[in-house]
Amino acid sequence: MKATEVPEIAGAYLFESTPYADERGFFCRTFDADVIRSVGLDPHSFVQDSVSRSVRGVLRGLHLRSGAGEAKLVRCSHGRIFDVVVDLRTDSPTYRNRAFFALSGETQATLYIPAGCAHGFQALTETADTSYRIDRAHDPSQDVTIAFNDPELGIPWPLPVTSMSQRDREAPSLAAVLKQQKS
Repeated sequence: MKATEVPEIAGAYLFESTPYADERGFFCRTFDADVIRSVGLDPHSFVQDSVSRSVRGVLRGLHLRSGAGEAKLVRCSHGRIFDVVVDLRTDSPTYRNRAFFALSGETQATLYIPAGCAHGFQALTETADTSYRIDRAHDPSQDVTIAFNDPELGIPWPLPVTSMSQRDREAPSLAAVLKQQKS
């Protein structure tokens, strides 16, 4: 497993695995505490694992947490997704930068997203399972959603959106979210 810093988002890392394939399928290490520790992260800080299953065209996001935020490790365990991170940490040297990733079950790469960054993805295959390892318990009162199609962000979603939650569909603009967070 190899860790690579993501230049567009300060503190973000891509952890690339090496799947070993044979006639049975493949085997792959998807989490390694020593590799996590090698980039200055505490592997024991993650407290919750979750998984979502999406069908082709489903869009989830853009989501973040208010307050202390939420750091997470994200991996597409089956299928393929177009993954997006937006840095919304006002004190970050990469504030308002965006980064895009193709995550897939074939590579099993894991993306570390620092607290204070918005995250979203779109399923590119008929089925896409996305796994999350989160550094604090979920508190719905701290959920923040930003419009996926905000022109200020200009995210090039690869497919037409086939489905999304009502919360995501009705999400406010980035400007409205930033204004609300200042007050």
